[in-house]
Amino acid sequence: MRPLDARAERPCTLVVCRGCCCGDPRKNPGTDHAGQLARLREAAAASGGRLAVRTSDCLGPCAQANVIVVQPTTEARRRGARAAWFGWALDDTATDEVIAWAEAGGPGIAPLPATLDLHRIDPPAPAGSAGAGGDGGGGGKAKGRTGRRGGGRRGR
Repeated sequence: MRPLDARAERPCTLVVCRGCCCGDPRKNPGTDHAGQLARLREAAAASGGRLAVRTSDCLGPCAQANVIVVQPTTEARRRGARAAWFGWALDDTATDEVIAWAEAGGPGIAPLPATLDLHRIDPPAPAGSAGAGGDGGGGGKAKGRTGRRGGGRRGR
């Protein structure tokens, strides 16, 4: 794998958590974690450079393992697109949906399928953040069909 040049156009990138909880067969024994990562990497290899896959030791929302973040292309980010966070990506259906959406362009390019929206989670609050407000906060709580459930810590 070659490092990305800061000036290079970046493809839609899947960041796959493989830390303490995500990818752990003890936490989710019915999931083929290695197979999931292999499928994501195969999709990237077959994309002709339109899709990339990276792994992370820990993305934060461990209670929602397996976590996958879909980062927008450079062009989509210029137009205001932001990364989309998905949790509970444990089965082939969730993996298929993430791959299909990323292959279609991902955030800012392709509409998010309703079934994939059910896996959407809020990113963890930045370190040192005391509230749940703002864009992308919420302490990593799940986001379902009716909006945010739970929330971050308040009044610290």
